[in-house]
Amino acid sequence: MLLIAGLGNPGPQYARNRHNIGFMAVDEIARRWGFGPERRRFQGLVRAGEIETPQGPVKSLILKPQTFYNDSGHSVGEALGFFKLDPAELVVFYDEIDLAPGRFRMKAGGGAAGNNGIRSITAQVSPYFRRARMGTGHPGHKDLVQGHVLSDFHKAELKWVEPLIAACADAAPLLAAGEDEKYQAEVMRLAPAEKADPRALARGKGD
Repeated sequence: MLLIAGLGNPGPQYARNRHNIGFMAVDEIARRWGFGPERRRFQGLVRAGEIETPQGPVKSLILKPQTFYNDSGHSVGEALGFFKLDPAELVVFYDEIDLAPGRFRMKAGGGAAGNNGIRSITAQVSPYFRRARMGTGHPGHKDLVQGHVLSDFHKAELKWVEPLIAACADAAPLLAAGEDEKYQAEVMRLAPAEKADPRALARGKGD
């Protein structure tokens, strides 16, 4: 079984925030693969389903913690413990300010890099889970980060946000099969984004 968690904040006022791109991605995975209805469990919202792979269907659970972003570990840890899953069976989708907008990178293990949601999950689970990092760019100074991640995507940004979310869902069979490197490559093939300094937009040098 695969536990796919998306990070974000609950409530309509946060729905289009950069911090909620993880929610957006897992919602699209659930929609694309016909998961069941959303219900409350594990201090979050869950949807159960299967993702087809060449080796057969993989049972999967979508989880959107409702504990607020910085305390996501309580919800994720509860679900992982209930199903007695290993951290390697957990994939977390979240916004990454140290990647340029539209870039996508898979990573297993490592530090939190200042992300309080990832720090919370690490404290509850261990650092050895799989991370689907969705680039949203950096505002240019650490004092501007909170305002950046808690602000909505601009209309112009949807030209890369929507294709990236769709690509994460369309390529999901590779994720379910444990082929993280191939999944990353396929997401970037389906939704290409130029390599750039994540702070370039803050300096007016972005596209």
